Amino acid sequence: MATSRKKTSDTPDSATADSGSAVAEFEKSLESLESLVQRMEEGELSLDDSLAAYERGIALYRRCQSALEQAELRVRQLSDPGDPASATDFATKDSTDGE
Repeated sequence: MATSRKKTSDTPDSATADSGSAVAEFEKSLESLESLVQRMEEGELSLDDSLAAYERGIALYRRCQSALEQAELRVRQLSDPGDPASATDFATKDSTDGE
């Protein structure tokens, strides 16, 4: 599953630098998770190794999910820079879908 991502550095402010490192951390975690899933799908791991891999996978998943939630909040803040306090999580707006 190869994907190409363009790196942009249009604005040199500290928020962009923090965002860039968050993106890099997300991508690193996602790549690790994909690699881990592939190893588990091969079926060559022992039960102990499978359980350890599952625990690691859950931690990576949570890290990725947290990064995505932060990115969504940042998008909301950028969409209305005049009132950043009005930014709310995407999930809270329409939480009737069972999540």
